[in-house]
Amino acid sequence: MTALVGPNAVLQLADVLRERTPASTMRAVFAAAGLARYLERPPQSMIDEAEAAALHQALLRALPHAGPTLCAEAGTRTADYLLANRIPAFAQTLLRWLPAGIAARLLVRAIARHAWTFSGSGAFSAHFPGGQRMVLEIAHNPLALPGCPWHCAVFTRLFTHLVSSHVRVTHGDCCADGAEACRFEISWG
Repeated sequence: MTALVGPNAVLQLADVLRERTPASTMRAVFAAAGLARYLERPPQSMIDEAEAAALHQALLRALPHAGPTLCAEAGTRTADYLLANRIPAFAQTLLRWLPAGIAARLLVRAIARHAWTFSGSGAFSAHFPGGQRMVLEIAHNPLALPGCPWHCAVFTRLFTHLVSSHVRVTHGDCCADGAEACRFEISWG
């Protein structure tokens, strides 16, 4: 069975490439990923995780220095899409009103319920070691890239907007480097 992820992993990156690179670069990246058809007909529903991974990897091969920054911008835009279209305004207001630790736990519960949309066949988990921090993991992350700029940007924007303006996301272990899981440490305060 094919594991699926949300189309924003492709849609937001396409928008960033359209705005930040020459059209020929965007076409070349999509072609290298075998996804040129998405330039004509962008995906409107869930897509094969392998397609999203291929696009992000093709970008890093084509633009090794700028690629991580472009992936991060696409991640920020993905989070902005979620804030505008998927997380109800009431829930956002409530989370911002709550103490950061409580808001973080509630946000992670919501993220866990929808983790399949960004982790595909990977396994999402969250740990709360105490204090003003938590650890999110995606075991066997199919969208792993060195440093996971897309994931880091999504988590940074969501937690900064909904939990605390003093959020810091760091990424240590990474599946792209051979680790069993991508590990994101999130702290605030």
